[in-house]
Amino acid sequence: MEPKRLSRSARDKKVAGVCAGLARYFNIDATLVRIIFLLLAFVVGGGVLAYLICWLVMPVDE
Repeated sequence: MEPKRLSRSARDKKVAGVCAGLARYFNIDATLVRIIFLLLAFVVGGGVLAYLICWLVMPVDE
């Protein structure tokens, strides 16, 4: 069995595939992760920064 690996999605992406990659890793719906990032961006203000950091750090799946 192959271990789970956190990576950005190259297929199911809207911007960079970060939300889809996180959703696949945690086995939840990608729309839910996108909503969480939007709430973080508008309410707390850290969603955009968190997304950009994930975009830079997470590798793209193959």
